[in-house]
Amino acid sequence: MIIDSAEIYVRAGNGGNGAVTFRREKYVPKGGPSGGNGGDGGSVYVETNNNLTTLLDFRYKKKYEAPNGVPGAASLCDGKKGADIIIQLPIGTLIKSIETGKVICDLTDSGQRFCIARGGKGGRGNSNFATPTNQAPRYAEDGTPGEELKIDLELKLIADVGLVGFPNAGKSTLISKISAAKPKIADYPFTTLEPNLGIVRYKNYASFTVADIPGIIEGASEGKGLGFQFLKHIERTRTLCFLIDASSEHIEKDYEILLNELTVFSEALTKKKKILIFTKIDLLDDDAREELMQIQIGENMHPLFISAATGEGIPAVMDAMWDTIKASKLIEI
Repeated sequence: MIIDSAEIYVRAGNGGNGAVTFRREKYVPKGGPSGGNGGDGGSVYVETNNNLTTLLDFRYKKKYEAPNGVPGAASLCDGKKGADIIIQLPIGTLIKSIETGKVICDLTDSGQRFCIARGGKGGRGNSNFATPTNQAPRYAEDGTPGEELKIDLELKLIADVGLVGFPNAGKSTLISKISAAKPKIADYPFTTLEPNLGIVRYKNYASFTVADIPGIIEGASEGKGLGFQFLKHIERTRTLCFLIDASSEHIEKDYEILLNELTVFSEALTKKKKILIFTKIDLLDDDAREELMQIQIGENMHPLFISAATGEGIPAVMDAMWDTIKASKLIEI
């Protein structure tokens, strides 16, 4: 089961206090201040890990605290720095401050590291404050406290193509045909209960990723169904594929409902490149197919026709996905 959100508390270590000490060796005339500096507190870092795909670990461990710095000691001995801790996160994790709601960082790259809470600075010992007019200072600095905060972790899958459609529109079947993903497939709605991510091997050793989310129904923006809570997983996609059952009696309305629910969630989704796909065309006779080809949906959208059961139209869909991805990359450059 994919866990895509969690709240945790992080605290960096406090800096160690500086020491107030004086030399007392028998053969050192007049002694002098010898207090060492305190060590810096450990910091808390977050880092992406390619092997992680869920935030499950953070459902069980919610507190991460780095060690404090060690106080300074006599004979100019500085305290040891507190060890840093590194929190491993999946690629695509968005981190927000719970207190302010502000985005702290967005981990979208492999091996990306970010300091989420910086450790406190160690205080200076009294040896640092000796002057010709104050040769025996009896004070030192205290270490500063480390940063602490509560953060919200939100995982958004990073995919090139996102599949959207009503329950039982054939999204899971399509992703299973074009990739190695093995989603649950059955002849009843809502068989997909969590997002699926598949890697498509395309010709000439190219590849791209496809995300399949649970089916969207009318009223999803009001909390109905399952798909709406997972729409964040296609926010990062370059292309959206609208899958509509070719045997539906209200094809135009189906498309309008899907588009409206996406718009309510985020207008940015509706601005992405779109591919319209009619599924299950093996269930139609020749007259019904001819009639379907005359339907005009959306703006300058030429629908593709597939049958996941027979494999008809699958190569053309893969070509369309790749062409759209390639075009969007060129636009970004």
